[in-house]
Amino acid sequence: MFRRIREIVDPQGRRLRISVDVLAGQAVTLIELPAEAEATAQVMLDPYGTELLGGYIMSARLALPHGLPDEVVEGGFTTRFELVRKPRTSIRVTQGAGAAFEIPEAFWDKLYAELCMVCAHARQLGRHAGLSLH
Repeated sequence: MFRRIREIVDPQGRRLRISVDVLAGQAVTLIELPAEAEATAQVMLDPYGTELLGGYIMSARLALPHGLPDEVVEGGFTTRFELVRKPRTSIRVTQGAGAAFEIPEAFWDKLYAELCMVCAHARQLGRHAGLSLH
């Protein structure tokens, strides 16, 4: 079975892990902060949410230093993306009633590139498994 895992390391040595896999017949992306795994610092996205996160990262990058409206993903993995500018710039990802997951600005560029590849892998997984991605 296909599974892709990559880690991004920021200048302070923090790690962000991105994986794509098939779960319950659907391609999913898992983004987590391994050092904080005990605190369940992770977010799971379907291909639609993954593509929206990539777009939100680019929109946030272009919007700074100004704000950006929140983006909401409906469906199996209901998610809210929010640009936080203070005290440190990040994208806050909230799923349901769960804890917020913060993606610091230092990760954005590399995460965007990884999400482009993850989306391609998710589409290919969907073709092989006969899955509907949207």
